[in-house]
Amino acid sequence: MTVQVLHPGLLTTIQDLGRFGSQQYGVIASGAMDPYSLRIANLLVGNEQGEGALEVTLMGTSLAFQQDRLIAITGGDLRATIDGERAPMWRPIVVREGSVLTFDYAVHGCRAYVAFAGGIDIPKVMGSKSTYMRAGIGGFNGRALQKGDIFHCGEMGARSQSLVCELKDPLSWSVNYHTLLNVEQTQTIRVLKGTEFDRFEKKSQQALFTESYTLTTNSDRMGSRLEGAALSLREEFELLSEGVTYGTIQVPPNGQPIILMADRQTTGGYPKIGQVMTADLPSLAQLRPGGAIQFKEVSLEEAEKAFIRNERIIQEIKMAIQLVTS
Repeated sequence: MTVQVLHPGLLTTIQDLGRFGSQQYGVIASGAMDPYSLRIANLLVGNEQGEGALEVTLMGTSLAFQQDRLIAITGGDLRATIDGERAPMWRPIVVREGSVLTFDYAVHGCRAYVAFAGGIDIPKVMGSKSTYMRAGIGGFNGRALQKGDIFHCGEMGARSQSLVCELKDPLSWSVNYHTLLNVEQTQTIRVLKGTEFDRFEKKSQQALFTESYTLTTNSDRMGSRLEGAALSLREEFELLSEGVTYGTIQVPPNGQPIILMADRQTTGGYPKIGQVMTADLPSLAQLRPGGAIQFKEVSLEEAEKAFIRNERIIQEIKMAIQLVTS
């Protein structure tokens, strides 16, 4: 089964959960900016949670289906339509042969995910289908989708095939994602103190958790660049480059924080004032430029509890989907 790209939109790439196990060699992890939405989209169509899917950013993508296919759309609301009719989100839907799936513009959130039953049939690079555009690896020829591209989907499982036959009308249920994901333009993002937190001036330490920061238009898959109260060190010091991860908050010389995202480098030499907890990273990825962030300090124990809670919710969603589609 093939899908043709009629319009690529602003940025549409193939992503899975990332390219792990080689960061010590400088290999970028990449992967979905909002892994919760990707995982649930795959569960809705009967795939493994980490299967590759499309990550559609902000606006514009249009896809023509050359065969019936079970899909699911999750993440931000980009006003998706199928042949001009609004496409339901957070539930399995069937796109019929000859139909066109179109994304207009983001009304809530920033990134939508489209999972195809059977997955996207492309080779893995170092164990992952994720696109890393700077190195030109993974995904569709190592780049974002372009007009005229045609990609293939894998074979659907028996249950997915039966759903294609049975789903003449849209399902009445959908996944309640609100307990996992915030797609609004004002967000409270929970943060642990970073390794260099104590090297910042007292007023900067306080500002991090009391002032509001704005996501700038210079943000991308590598980093969320913020604008707000400048953060200053107590004194300059030499810092060797160290390992960084998704959600590390670095402070460059201009004092404006940068939160490292999915396409982050493997090491960084700027002071690390904080670390966004894992459970809040998907919500952060759904913030559009111009959105406001208020940081809130949490302990490691609180961050672990939030992570475990969300993993439990996803497992409950998995079991519920299996129950209602069996």
